Amino acid sequence: MIIGRQVGIMHKPIQDRFKISPFLPLYVIMAMQIGIGVLGFQRIVAKDAGNDAWISVLGAGLIIHVIVWVMYKICETVQGDVLTANVYVFGKIAGNALNSFFIFYYILTCAGVLGGLIEIIKVWMFPELNTFVFASVYLLLAVYIINGGLRTVAGMSFFSLVLPAYLLLVFGLAVKHADFTNLLPVFDHSLVDMIKSGYRMSLTYLGYDVLLFIYPFIKEPQKSKKWAHLGVFITTILYTVLAILTFAYFSGGLLEKSIWPTLEMWKIVQLPFIERFEYIGIANWAIIIIPNVAISLWVASRVTKQVFHLKQRKGVIVAALLCLGIMMFLNSRERINMVLDLTASLSFAVSYLFIPFLYLSVLIAKKVKKK
Repeated sequence: MIIGRQVGIMHKPIQDRFKISPFLPLYVIMAMQIGIGVLGFQRIVAKDAGNDAWISVLGAGLIIHVIVWVMYKICETVQGDVLTANVYVFGKIAGNALNSFFIFYYILTCAGVLGGLIEIIKVWMFPELNTFVFASVYLLLAVYIINGGLRTVAGMSFFSLVLPAYLLLVFGLAVKHADFTNLLPVFDHSLVDMIKSGYRMSLTYLGYDVLLFIYPFIKEPQKSKKWAHLGVFITTILYTVLAILTFAYFSGGLLEKSIWPTLEMWKIVQLPFIERFEYIGIANWAIIIIPNVAISLWVASRVTKQVFHLKQRKGVIVAALLCLGIMMFLNSRERINMVLDLTASLSFAVSYLFIPFLYLSVLIAKKVKKK
């Protein structure tokens, strides 16, 4: 008997026409992990570990593979998503109360990412940009994508990574100006400093936990495991290489003063038809961020549907309006940082504390229910 039906969280099986191919979790996970944090994570992780922070970036990425393995085990055991698992372990009332947390969590994630994007556009391009108008149009686009179903969202994740991929070539120009002796001496910081630096990467790496929600929508989920791990691996290598290049390009003092080091490196690009290449980079990043917003709203509306039995088309509108309301609060860098820091702390707690705890709880509950 299917556990999801036993606990009453899955009302009917998901039809194949709504499911995504096994390889698409690669793009969904990468699209969530490659967000606004790419533009400025280097300075943050270097606060504790200095130029050794690239080791923390690599280590934090490798640990994610263990979390992904645990997430698959949870979903396989309960034959459903994390919503099923929570109800299976804690009962319908407590489980759904816990599930409601993810509505707030993903709306906050959406607001933080969109707020960070708007801040960059204001600082680098259009200081007088109307936050309400831009956020409304952006959220409206995300709602339109979500109404096409998860397959449309996954397809957008694919194109948001493939189309701007040429930006990776631009970093090759920074190699000419890099001094890799800046990375020496290696292992010059304590283990505690390394761990602190790895913790600061939690905001940048967050997003892979979306796997807990899309699992029932994956065709032959067993085949998707290698693709999910490949997505995490590619993202880890990308961040590690970018961290190494940044630490070689900037001296320690300059990096401390640079809020968005990635954008700073784009400033060295000189083309005859455009004076400031970073404008192209920011415009492309507006495309890259779309899946971050769309997937976050999709998860929030999906949880709303399962917990409160509100149709997903209505739920996504409610989630988008709540996100827009939070956006009106984010009218300064201090407030944006506050939301981003809160999101990072919640992400760390969900990934490294709640998910392992839930896995152990599922195993215990399974044994108890068998007896």
